Amino acid sequence: MNWKVLIVIALFGWGAYQHFEGRAVRHGPGVLVEASPVQRPVEQGAVSLNGYTIQPLQSFEIAARVLSVEHYSMDREADLSPVDLALGWGRLSDSQVLKSIDITQGNRFYFWRVHDYPVSREEIENSSANMHMVPADAGVKRALMSVRKGQIVKIQGWLIEARAQDGWRWRSSLTRNDDGPGACELVYVREIHVE
Repeated sequence: MNWKVLIVIALFGWGAYQHFEGRAVRHGPGVLVEASPVQRPVEQGAVSLNGYTIQPLQSFEIAARVLSVEHYSMDREADLSPVDLALGWGRLSDSQVLKSIDITQGNRFYFWRVHDYPVSREEIENSSANMHMVPADAGVKRALMSVRKGQIVKIQGWLIEARAQDGWRWRSSLTRNDDGPGACELVYVREIHVE
């Protein structure tokens, strides 16, 4: 077989794999995840990860629908968090509601836009969040990097503050009703289950 044909077949196969591996998971109408995220006090000392000090602030559990996924590799924060997940729960996990909301991510932020509000602005802001995911180990990292829009994720870990010896600091929000810079959760992911 001609080597050019082999290259074309390989490229086509790679393109098909990328298309099907990255496509969004679709759901019918209805709330998929009713519960809000849960956080509790944690009595865990600091741990080290990739040269950074990780200080747990609260334990954290969430089940949510993935509204958007953004991978990072170039910013300093990518040393810890190679992926951000925009997550929704309650009515922000309902396809009927989500079809009226345009959702994007970039530069470590989550953006949404509506033409007509399917639910109140307050509900959108309090039932969704951009979360910077910090994998605890290589297995968690593999799972996080393969998450797709539309999937349901169940995550257990900590909300954290990360520090470096040069004075750099990155701290999680500890509430769901804030917005703007500093409002995202910084989640040290100890366990993840994807549906």
